[in-house]
Amino acid sequence: MSNQEVLQEEFEVLESIYPDELEKISDSAIQITVAPDTQVPEDQLRTTLHVEYPPEYPDVTPLLSLTIDEGNLSQEEESTILANLKTTAEESLGMAQTFTIVSTLVDALGAMVEDRVKKKQMAKEKKEQEEVEAELKRLQGTPVTPASFLAWRDEFKKRKQVQKRARDEEKMRDMTGKDREEFKKIQSRLSGRQLFERNKDLATSDAALVEEGVEAVDITKFERNHEDASAAEDEGLHFSDSD
Repeated sequence: MSNQEVLQEEFEVLESIYPDELEKISDSAIQITVAPDTQVPEDQLRTTLHVEYPPEYPDVTPLLSLTIDEGNLSQEEESTILANLKTTAEESLGMAQTFTIVSTLVDALGAMVEDRVKKKQMAKEKKEQEEVEAELKRLQGTPVTPASFLAWRDEFKKRKQVQKRARDEEKMRDMTGKDREEFKKIQSRLSGRQLFERNKDLATSDAALVEEGVEAVDITKFERNHEDASAAEDEGLHFSDSD
């Protein structure tokens, strides 16, 4: 039996195995659509394997190339896959090689999809862990310098202002126009009184609370005290220094 007759017999077998995936291009070339057995919705992968058979086949390996139909493969990934397919073909010299080549490709694509899913999950878990650690670090005592304290104070005030505006808007939602205006006036008076009662040297007194290289200070204590004061202000209460 000639090599061509052997190849035609192989084509018949392949067409029965891949009735929808295989397309015969010529008497010495085919292409087969190949995808991993397991797919994930966010990372679909589908390729076309192009196979050209030299006259000496199956005593030599066929020429192989890939087209990416869906998803993506880096140049390095594609080169690695083709190298593995060539190795698989070389292990089957003298025999029909195509089915083994296609099976190897299916497995390689499946392993690649699985690896991508694992890497995405690891990246997600790492990001979540970093966020948790950052939050814990923010809440725990940290070495405070004048510069870091003032930076924290500014950020904290902005955050509390946003929260207070949200609370005020929630309170005013069901108020009449007159009540809403009166509420705004009360809030304005409270703010003025707070400013009046503050230390006149606030700009320098804050910075004087800490010095370079002093021990760690738990900033959350400042936040809790400030939140208690804010809650009292919302109820229309005021505590003087004489209490």
